[in-house]
Amino acid sequence: MIKGKDIVIISIQPWDIEIGSNCKNIALEFAKNNRVLYVNPPMDRVTRIKQRNIEKIQKRINIAKGKTSDLEKIGENLWNLYPKDTIESINWIGSHAIFKTLNKRNTKLLANNIKTAIDRLGFSDYILFNDSSMFLGLHLKDMLNPSLYTYYIRDYLVKVPYWKKHGEKVEPQLIEQADLVLNNSMVYTEYGSQFNKNSVMVGQGCDIDMFTDEENKISIPKEIKDIPKPIIGYVGSLTTLRLDIELLEHLAIQKPNWSVVLVGPEDEVFKNSSLHQLPNVYFLGSKDSNDLPSYIKGFDVTMNPQVVNEITIGNYPRKIDEYLAMGKPVVATQTKAMEMFSEHVYLGQVKEDYVTLIETALSEHSELKAKQRIEFAKTHTWDNNVKEIYKAIKSTTKDKLLWN
Repeated sequence: MIKGKDIVIISIQPWDIEIGSNCKNIALEFAKNNRVLYVNPPMDRVTRIKQRNIEKIQKRINIAKGKTSDLEKIGENLWNLYPKDTIESINWIGSHAIFKTLNKRNTKLLANNIKTAIDRLGFSDYILFNDSSMFLGLHLKDMLNPSLYTYYIRDYLVKVPYWKKHGEKVEPQLIEQADLVLNNSMVYTEYGSQFNKNSVMVGQGCDIDMFTDEENKISIPKEIKDIPKPIIGYVGSLTTLRLDIELLEHLAIQKPNWSVVLVGPEDEVFKNSSLHQLPNVYFLGSKDSNDLPSYIKGFDVTMNPQVVNEITIGNYPRKIDEYLAMGKPVVATQTKAMEMFSEHVYLGQVKEDYVTLIETALSEHSELKAKQRIEFAKTHTWDNNVKEIYKAIKSTTKDKLLWN
């Protein structure tokens, strides 16, 4: 345990993001025993212009104009900073040299905003925890001079088109300068270790309490109850960057007596796919995160039909823990990151495997297996995850800082 310290978190996700966020959960755990400042990504000029009528952007514009405070207290030891300065939109620039110059300018604006906030809060000797913000994080160690600079990798972002252009050059530089690199998958740990010997696997957390139904208090939504069983379900973003549409089509066609239920927002490819013409495929749309356990409860088998690519090969899908916490049978695509789940999850490599494995999952499901899944999921709490982070920090900085 680390107690009584000051921690500044920068992230690629704002606090008011509508989907689940690893970094927010970690921040809440940090704040149980430390003072924490969570820094939202600064607003860029294109967003300010194009999305100015959106409520969240209007709030940021008012903050930039000084009409609203940039610092909000959201917990006893937790504050949220909305950077006042608008940065330039530069990722489209082809020249990496020009990008680097403008990126450093953007970072200086952010650093100054952070400095004013930590001065007001009286933070000192703080840990800077960077959640995947590779561009703005590149120069923050020099500009802010924290006691410890950690870089957290939870996605292979340099393979995502937005980040790839400049990220393949920038991220290795950032990893090299970090005091500690934290990873939620062995794939990322190995990637980070190419540039920094202090690349450590700390695993992943899950909001187990939210997905606990051992007292049978969660109600199944009516729209699920009306769907023919067995229900094979998925919860999450429906994006072809991560999911295998061909696999889902194969599953629905091969087993017309099964209902394939998909809960989450669709990208354009999903919206225009032939899945919408199949009578046993049900798209239920986006749902509030608090309602997801009730939908999962209505599934007979849960799945994560990932397409295997550079982005997903090392991905730790937190939905697996959520499914298991509900005691549900899980069928997922086999990747290196999924090896740790092999005793509790049915892992397949091709679309034909999914049909066979779901049949097995349906036939083998029992109360005992459900309890075993729940107990395994309980080992992946955010509390346990943050303890691993603390352990890595203490190991890295035992000669630099005095821990409680």
